[in-house]
Amino acid sequence: MKIIILGAGQVGGTLAEHLAHEDNDITVVDVDSVRLRDLSTRLDLRTVQGVCSYPITLKEAGAEDADMLIAVTNSDEVNMMACQVAHTLFSTPTKIARVRATQYLTSKGLFSQDAIPIDVLISPEQVVTNHIRRLIEYPGALQVLDFANGLAQLVAVKAYYGGPLVGQELAFLRRHMPNVDTRVAAIYRRNRPIMPRGNTVIEADDEVFFIAARKDIRTVMGELRRVDRGFRRVMIGGGGNIGERLAETLEQDYQVKILEQNLERCTQLSENLKRTVVLHGSATSKRLLLEENIEECDIFCALTNDDEVNVMSSMLAKRLGAKKVLTLINNPAYVDLVQGGEIDIAISPQQATIGGLLTHVRRGDIVNVHSLRRGAAEAIEAIAHGDSRSSRVVGRTVGEVKLPEGVSIGAIVRGRDVMIAHRDITIQTDDHVILFVVDKRRLKEVERLFQVGLSFF
Repeated sequence: MKIIILGAGQVGGTLAEHLAHEDNDITVVDVDSVRLRDLSTRLDLRTVQGVCSYPITLKEAGAEDADMLIAVTNSDEVNMMACQVAHTLFSTPTKIARVRATQYLTSKGLFSQDAIPIDVLISPEQVVTNHIRRLIEYPGALQVLDFANGLAQLVAVKAYYGGPLVGQELAFLRRHMPNVDTRVAAIYRRNRPIMPRGNTVIEADDEVFFIAARKDIRTVMGELRRVDRGFRRVMIGGGGNIGERLAETLEQDYQVKILEQNLERCTQLSENLKRTVVLHGSATSKRLLLEENIEECDIFCALTNDDEVNVMSSMLAKRLGAKKVLTLINNPAYVDLVQGGEIDIAISPQQATIGGLLTHVRRGDIVNVHSLRRGAAEAIEAIAHGDSRSSRVVGRTVGEVKLPEGVSIGAIVRGRDVMIAHRDITIQTDDHVILFVVDKRRLKEVERLFQVGLSFF
């Protein structure tokens, strides 16, 4: 595909890296020549320096024959105007834009072909908020991903000493839980992937990805690790867009406090939120944390725009007695450095956002893409179409599908039924097939599996 990416920041740069490695024709546009030079020296792509919404810039970038335009600059207005220009002057088929401001997102009818022609809206704040909400709902999980509108979930947990399955072969899982159907999709041991087999033994500190129906997730988690008691008290450091949205989604079910340093913002938060306690002060203030009984806090979420403040406040909260700490890290290179010590979970907004973007770039009927292990792997939800003559998967059992190396089928969702992918299950048309891709070099082969042959038409 010929794709134009507007904005060479963290999201644009990370997306370009993903797509350039998959043999797409990529052009990146930005006003910053330094960022563009850095990308062009590392990746096989074109760069254009200029204002992203100007017609002359888009023309130079090749908008006249581009398949897709992805606008992810730091300005909502530039992103929206670039999509308008691409539609009006160049008839670009697919236009994706990152829009952050709630005022735009909540205005009905604003984004349509007759108004501002954006085909796909990406809201990083909402993506990250949903991500954190799921982690709070499942204490002990490192990542929780929804498939088929939440009917199936893929969960990553770290196996701990003393867990019932640690030291056991995976085949023991089915015997130990005969009434729960689940599948271990992948295991990461010392940051290296292991494709699970029946005789694979789970070791302490393994990062285990398993898939199951939503109703069975808690049961399986209890087998892989000590069951954490449910969270009740949540403290949020930072009352920005993400902090406010998270408090808004949690305050009906949890006791929520927000620490915000800006007094004017505190006033806004107290007016917008109904049950959340809003506190004026710094999340790095030891005195304030102690006064607010941080030792009784179940999870502390550091969600400011400053990585250093987030890391320092998280470490302070953990040392003062917070049970768990979750830290937002804007620089994705730091995520692996901080997670696993005093910081239990580190989240990269860029990686959380990338999955939503990749969903619309993949070929075949791919309806969900989740980036895993900071981009090292992907979980994909694809819909099977056609019949046994036109499709490489329909009419075949899971065992008969010729999967590339490093790819496994985790589950099949048919209607509202979640079926774990055992070898004898036959894939039918319109089934949602959930795949785990450890080796991303195989993505093109996975896409081809779900593309329908000409005989279907």
